[in-house]
Amino acid sequence: MTTDIVAGEWRFRARTAGPDDGRPVLLLHGFPQTSRAWIPVMEILATAGHRTVAFDQRGYSPGARPDDPAAYTPGELVSDVLAVADALGWEHFDLVGHDFGGSIAWMVAGHHPDRVRTLSVASTPHPAAFRASYRKSTGSDDQHQRSGYLRTFREAPRGETEAALLADDAALLRGVYGGLAAEVVEGYVADLSEPGALVAAVDW
Repeated sequence: MTTDIVAGEWRFRARTAGPDDGRPVLLLHGFPQTSRAWIPVMEILATAGHRTVAFDQRGYSPGARPDDPAAYTPGELVSDVLAVADALGWEHFDLVGHDFGGSIAWMVAGHHPDRVRTLSVASTPHPAAFRASYRKSTGSDDQHQRSGYLRTFREAPRGETEAALLADDAALLRGVYGGLAAEVVEGYVADLSEPGALVAAVDW
């Protein structure tokens, strides 16, 4: 089921599944994804009796899309997670994150261990481990090369990366989703083609 969650000054688009009284699980998507990424997982968790919520994070939700890169600091993104949990009435919850959402999940658990019952992170190392690996990297180091897109995002003029991803019927963006079902790809492209969505997602 899709719904909106009002948390602080923002309105987050979300997907929910499972019984209302089930053990609460909050899921954080990566880039360039939305809560759509968690649909298959949510179905499994719901069948197991868990109450699952995946929300489109700041920048991805139309009602939470500030037009200022400074509004996407790690502290703000962590606060969003806690605000959503508060809006749901969840004092404690299991937290799951993937990719950039995994980085946020690490920070939520690290700074607010009293709120997170368990933490599961896919494809994202602990931020301290990543930072240490990146800092000792050289130009020929694999991690340095793999992280090149992060430097591109930071250095490119705002809007340039997004325009390139959406050019030619979003050809580059579609290429990111190689191997996914066509309807899933079309869903992501539709989500991120909303006015300002991809610019905000890159800010995030």
